[in-house]
Parts: sequence; structure tokens; C-alpha cells
Amino acid sequence: MSNNRIVWKNQQKLKSGYTTGSCAAAAAKAAAHMLFAGETVPQISLMTPAGILLYLDVEQIQKGTGWVSCAVRKDSGDDPDVTNGILVYAKAEFITQSGVTEADRDDEFRRRIEVPGGMLEISLTGGRGVGRVTCKGLKQNIGEPAINPVPRQMILDAVESQAKEAGVSGHIQVEISIPEGKALAAKTFNPRLGIEGGISVLGTSGIVEPMSEKALTETIYLEMKVLRENGRDWCYLVPGNYGSTFLRETLGYDGKLAVKCSNYIGETIDDAVELGMKGILLIGHVGKLIKLAAGVMNTHSRMADCRMEVLAAHSAMAGADSETVSRLMKCVTTTEALDILEEEQLLETVMETVMEKIEYYIRQRSGDNLKTEVIVFSDERGILGETKGARWLNEQINAEENR
Repeated sequence: MSNNRIVWKNQQKLKSGYTTGSCAAAAAKAAAHMLFAGETVPQISLMTPAGILLYLDVEQIQKGTGWVSCAVRKDSGDDPDVTNGILVYAKAEFITQSGVTEADRDDEFRRRIEVPGGMLEISLTGGRGVGRVTCKGLKQNIGEPAINPVPRQMILDAVESQAKEAGVSGHIQVEISIPEGKALAAKTFNPRLGIEGGISVLGTSGIVEPMSEKALTETIYLEMKVLRENGRDWCYLVPGNYGSTFLRETLGYDGKLAVKCSNYIGETIDDAVELGMKGILLIGHVGKLIKLAAGVMNTHSRMADCRMEVLAAHSAMAGADSETVSRLMKCVTTTEALDILEEEQLLETVMETVMEKIEYYIRQRSGDNLKTEVIVFSDERGILGETKGARWLNEQINAEENR
């Protein structure tokens, strides 16, 4: 049975794939089943968060006293991905004594459940080839394995289901490893994100959808075109889920007048001009939108990464000494850089001049016929800066939604 769904993109017949997170969860499920049941399984099923059931081959099975290890091979379908074909391993092992101290216990990487036979504890760790977080600003704490929240949940759920089915209690440790991960990491953006020693275990839906750049920009255009053709003149623009979450949780908006533009901010502004929109309010995380202050309108890291250069230049304008500028240039995440600016009491001044440059370049791109405003935020600090007309435009969009 094929796990590759056929997807039509840009009039092309493409195959979907499945994420490293799905591979890790499937391998963990298979290892746990073999450990508890004492049998060998050549294939394992996995229900993904997208609601798609996968049947994945189990490879490289090894067994020892109290442990089982196996692997599932990554298939990216027709999506270009350096991780395609790699083996993602999971080792499930009975631990007679807890190997973690109370100080090390992190609820996100372990689970304790009361079961009929006593207490079941499942702990998750990253082995060879799984990156470790070294900087603030990511979804894990410093020192933790780069296993993202949804894959963590999938892995723990998979092992828990097998333990309950087998009536197992005690402490089960699951180690995820990707032997090729360290070599592949150099071909990803992990080093720039402060993730060292390997790749990340990723995925929110469990499924890799093939999407060419052209198909994605056409999808963005179509989404805005539908709004315009239904009589809408104003809308929000968000690069992705961070912007959507901020829009909902901070600004209290959960309506339909928000277009996801991914990294294609310039192209989406062009779309809005072409379609005759009256105004768009761009809301995004500082790690992405800071690039607009340098005139970079495609914010993908492959295109440009001027985050620290922008912050360092504006800090110098604000009176920072050479040591502070040097520290900023060595930062890996904007969270780290903002901490330095706050420490030096420069954050407010720097964000004022950054927003001025963002406004300048946005106005250049949008011209006179499109009202374009910007709000920049961070998860830790909330709104960091906004262009002069952002609040007014926000009111216009809310009025549009309610009319």
C-alpha cells in the first residue's frame, strides 16, 4: 500500500510524503510494540495529525535484554528535501531506575500515567544525529533535543498506546536517533538557528505536502482574489502560524480576513495592488519582519539573512559602543539580540528606527494606491513596533469583518 497521496499543484501531479516526526513516532510505536509483545513486526500503522493513516515498513530491527531498536525510512514524496530517504531510529528500553533527576524532569519530554499495574513513565530523549538547542528563541529550552512539540506528542502517544494495550507499567525510555543527521545538518538552517549536532525532528500535520514556489505564490494570490471578489477591501497579512496566533490571542481577531503570505511579502503586496485592495495590515514575528528594514521582501533564509546586520546597524545609530555591536553580530536568534538591546537600554530606540525603515520600504513597494501598515512582535515581549497607521487600519479591517 502506497503512503504517497497524489496532489495536484500548478497542474502538476505530485506525491506527498511524511515528516521526520511521523517516522520517529512510527519507529517508537514499532519498537515499543516489539518490546512489550516479544514479537517482530515488519510494518507499523500510524495515524497522523492530518487524519491520514500511514502503513510504514520497519527496518534495522535489533533486540537486546530489555530493549528494542528499529528504524523507519523518510519519504518526502515530490517535495525537495535533504532528509529524503534517511533512516529515523527509535530505541525503546525498560529503565529499572530513573535516569533523570528532578531538576532534569521536563513534562514536555516525559509522561507519567497511572495504569492498572502501577505507574507508567515514558521519557523521551534525542540520540546521535538529533540536534541540540543552544540558543533561546526556539520551541525547546537550551540543551534539549530539537524534537518539536507535535512530534513529541506523537511519539509519547504512540508508546503510551502500546504500553496500555500490553498492560505494561514502569519506566520506558525512548531515544530517537538519526545517524545521518549530523552530516545533513550542514545543508539545513539549523546551524544558523543555534541547533547543533544534527537535524530537527519536525512536522505539524505529519504529512509533507509538495509545493513549488510558483504554486505557493499562486495560492496566496487566489486567497486574496477570493476576498476581493467577495467585496472585501481590507485584510490582514500574516507570514504563518506565529502571526495567526498573535492575531487571535493578542488582537482578539479570529475571522476570515487574514491571508497567509509565507515568505513572499513583496509578491503579496504586488497582488494586493493588482487586485485593487484598499489596505493590508502585515503582522509578523520580529525574526522574519526585521528583514524588511533592509528592503528584503522575500524573507526566506535562502534569499537573505540580514537580521543581525539590521539590529547592529540601528543599535550603532542609537549610540551603542563597538562591543555591543559586535555582540549583536554574533547572535544567532533575534531573541538573544533583543535581550542585549534591552540590557543596554536601546531596545525602544532601535525599534523606532527599524519601524521607520520598514515603513519606507513597504511604502516603496505598495505605492500610493494601497494603504500598507505593519505590526512587529515577539513571543516574549508582545508588540515591539508598529507603523503610524497600524491601529487605524486594524479598526478598518475589524469594521470590514462586521459589516
